[in-house]
Amino acid sequence: MNNKKNNGIGNRILRGVFICIGIVLIVWFILPFIVYGIINIGNVTGIIVGIALILIGIFAQKICIFFRKKWTATSGKIVLSATGIIIASCIVIALYISVLMINATARAPEGDNILIVLGCQVKGTAPSLMLQERLDAALEYLDDHKDTICVLSGGKGSDESISEAECMYRYMTERGIDPTKLIREDKSTTTRENLLFSMELLEKNKINGSIALVTNEFHEYRAKRIASKLGVEADAIPAKTELMLLPTYIVREWYSVLYEWVRA
Repeated sequence: MNNKKNNGIGNRILRGVFICIGIVLIVWFILPFIVYGIINIGNVTGIIVGIALILIGIFAQKICIFFRKKWTATSGKIVLSATGIIIASCIVIALYISVLMINATARAPEGDNILIVLGCQVKGTAPSLMLQERLDAALEYLDDHKDTICVLSGGKGSDESISEAECMYRYMTERGIDPTKLIREDKSTTTRENLLFSMELLEKNKINGSIALVTNEFHEYRAKRIASKLGVEADAIPAKTELMLLPTYIVREWYSVLYEWVRA
């Protein structure tokens, strides 16, 4: 009798944990939309997972009964086993990519490097929060390396008043950076083009040296992977992403990394 009672308490606690985690996920992933109007595959995925966890917590008993019934049939075992393998594989892949993303930020530049600041959204003529984070990381480096050449890379999107490169140029020069040390690359629309066009400009201007990529920490792995495919070995100067936005963009980056692997 006590065992049944203890099991019942344990089950209720476990269901409560699922529900609490689900609520936390929903709140965390919906905040970027509420505060900044950001909606992408990252926070959509997080919200869906949060809802799923809440439903599991609420209907755990019915779900267990359903699974037991399906497990009695061979077809049910196949479907449930396949589903379990897919879910487990997704978790393992996500964790593996996350480790790669963390490791990509570990190689700090030594000495003077040529910086390539990868573009991000411009709102009107002002940098978005994420672009500002990248620019501030570049500024911190440039404060200690006055002679460093910095390529500002990013074209003009349909919803932007000026190019990302121009926005970055204004931001940097307003904060005292020597304009002669800045090169604007204003044609690119993707990370691959950021790097390709930036390297073409450096070659055109006969500028050689070690490269360091300035972008948000979650983006360094993919950026460096693309750079490597273009024959460029680069160090990382990771910008710190606001905590509220980090989970959304990490999850979105999982999809982007998978796409980069597939297209490779």
